Amino acid sequence: MYPSSATPMTHHRPAFAASFTAPLPRGVRAAAESVSWDDFLAEYAPSGGPLRMGQWSCTDAARPGRRLGPQSRGYQATLAFGDTVSTSRAAASGPIAALTAMLHDRGIALETTSFHQLPTGGRTATFLQGSDGSRSMWAMGLDADPELSALRAVIACVNRLMSA
Repeated sequence: MYPSSATPMTHHRPAFAASFTAPLPRGVRAAAESVSWDDFLAEYAPSGGPLRMGQWSCTDAARPGRRLGPQSRGYQATLAFGDTVSTSRAAASGPIAALTAMLHDRGIALETTSFHQLPTGGRTATFLQGSDGSRSMWAMGLDADPELSALRAVIACVNRLMSA
């Protein structure tokens, strides 16, 4: 049978969830099973928004540990909010804590309430649920580097909360 102009052709795109071998976090599972990869990214990992991150670095990564257990490290980021671009610095036990502190210093509240990382296609997908104190949203970051994936998820979550 040949399709006619009266019979629309539909292209079935696999659901976002099909890209993972492990179950996705409960809070995004239904959406991930019902939309395509591109549609999920557009919703949960927006590429635009008022908050953007440029450079990111651990400023003392080469410093040897002097004691056992978690140790504070120095981090630096170039952050843009709207048309304002500036460099922020923070000392924290890890990159997410550092970025959260940098955002707090700019008056942007974000509490991470759930955090999951899963491999997919040679990259790491970070699913993060965050709250600004009055609303809660899920967001996603994607990168070959798990740390950058997590930071992208933080930025995406702030942008989703600001646009809600």
